[in-house]
Amino acid sequence: MANRVPDNKSRKPREVGTANFTAVPVDSALPFQTESNYRFNVLYARLVSAMTDTKIIDVDLIENILIEICHIFRLSKAVTRVYRNQQEEREGKGETLCCFDNGKEGNEIMSLRVVTSVMTTATIKAYMCPDETPLNEDEYKKVDLVMRTVLSFISRNRMKDVVYELAYFDDAGYPNLRNWNNYIEELVGEEKAAGKLAFRYNLRHFSLINQEFGRPIGDIVMKAHFEKLQSIIGESGFMVRLGGDNFVGICDSNKTKFVIDYLTEAEVNTPKGIGVNIYTSAGFFRIPKDRHVAVEEIMGCIIAAYRVAQNGGMDNIVFYDESFVENRDKTMKIQQQFSEAIEKNEFRPFYQPKVNVKTGRLVGAEALCRWFKSNRVVPPAEFIPILEKTSDICRLDLHMLECVCRDMKRWADEGKEPIRISINFSRKHIINTYLPETIAEIVDRYSVPHELIDVEFTESTSEVEFEDLKRMATRLRSMGFYLSIDDFGIGYSSLNLIKDIPWTTLKVDKSFLPDDPSDENSVISIMFKHVVSMTGQLGLECISEGVETKQHVSILKNNGCEIAQGYFFDKPLSVEEFESRIAKGKYSLPW
Repeated sequence: MANRVPDNKSRKPREVGTANFTAVPVDSALPFQTESNYRFNVLYARLVSAMTDTKIIDVDLIENILIEICHIFRLSKAVTRVYRNQQEEREGKGETLCCFDNGKEGNEIMSLRVVTSVMTTATIKAYMCPDETPLNEDEYKKVDLVMRTVLSFISRNRMKDVVYELAYFDDAGYPNLRNWNNYIEELVGEEKAAGKLAFRYNLRHFSLINQEFGRPIGDIVMKAHFEKLQSIIGESGFMVRLGGDNFVGICDSNKTKFVIDYLTEAEVNTPKGIGVNIYTSAGFFRIPKDRHVAVEEIMGCIIAAYRVAQNGGMDNIVFYDESFVENRDKTMKIQQQFSEAIEKNEFRPFYQPKVNVKTGRLVGAEALCRWFKSNRVVPPAEFIPILEKTSDICRLDLHMLECVCRDMKRWADEGKEPIRISINFSRKHIINTYLPETIAEIVDRYSVPHELIDVEFTESTSEVEFEDLKRMATRLRSMGFYLSIDDFGIGYSSLNLIKDIPWTTLKVDKSFLPDDPSDENSVISIMFKHVVSMTGQLGLECISEGVETKQHVSILKNNGCEIAQGYFFDKPLSVEEFESRIAKGKYSLPW
């Protein structure tokens, strides 16, 4: 049996386990008997020494030794494959390392596989030509030992690489935040950051690209956009992905124009050659040369500028300004005070009347939020935009709804004539699939008829939100609530927003309201006339906002817009003042 030749063709790959191998001393494992044994023992000892050198790993030396060993055992080829994970192994996407191949066709005679502690996988296979003398049992053991040693070496070193990759790169291969922190700390520590341009950006509405082309194509487009910007900033800069479609980078100041131009708008081709325009919101900070700047300050400044770019209207490229710090502190203060203000009932509704311009009758009102803080009324412009940045605005909207319903129940109990009240709801509610039920629960708690509540949404709704808005609006209408599209005319929404969503009321923004009733041929006059006409033909109620003069009232009446809201009739009123208007019921008309 000692001289039996192993049946290598039927042998399956053997699981080695984890990569914690210990090379067995040659003298004890393979007794010295012949010249070939001696030659192998010397080569194997040199191989182990080269693989365990703590100063430098000489890859060429290791490969040359392995080539000699392959010649000793008449092998035609030896192939090692390394996979980052088992998914890569299943898909055959790993790295292939072939240290020896004599070009002759051979059969696989041995195969080993190892899985490291971080779940990387390595395999090694040996091949031999059919006309060569098969390995005897002693040779088989030696080849097996070499293959195990090679796998141990590769797995150990590959594990180091993978641990580094996991620490400093994300799953898609982008450098990550830890990588950025190391780079910036080194840059600042070596005093090389002064004068450079740091920036943070995100890809605007990138979800639309994923929806249109699919996530895999979207990933390719994002990577292409990133790599192009990388090439623009060059080796003197650095970029990483923070997550999703958010990125941060730094470059020399002489690249400023090129970076800004690229981040303003760039065309990237999909794999099928279709051009896609990519826009960003980006915040920039030029690191000063006249003082030391800490890593934390750099990040704080670009984040502050980025937030302004993201929320600052049409200006999507913003450079850091000292005033951002003051605004940041103000934002934090309001956010910290918000919950306590809700509990103390500091937010109260003021009511701005809606008046029929033909009869003068009070037909409704819009509830507008006012914050009473320490004997001062905080203007809405100081807190609404801040609360809009978080879900706090949703909590405020529902609080206002409850305050309005409480007032309406009291008016009903006092025998006052029912009047419809509209309440603004932020677009942030649109992703809340339970909003209609939440609104109904609050309204029903105060026994207010649904048809007396008018839910207002602004028209500036993106394509991403459209389907959610449509679903929500349809559900609210089925419950009997009125629905208003607010500020019509100041956004860029398509007519689908009117055609496909069951609104009951269209509120025309004051920018559409002409100032001169006699100038019927002006662009504004023509547009106003047709918007009012279209609204009527669609069966919607039309309300004109910002009615401030007698001329405005005349224009509404002449064009068939029956309901006005604005300072000509009344400013937003406290609940006590508004109750007096309800009691009166009518306004005097200017004719």
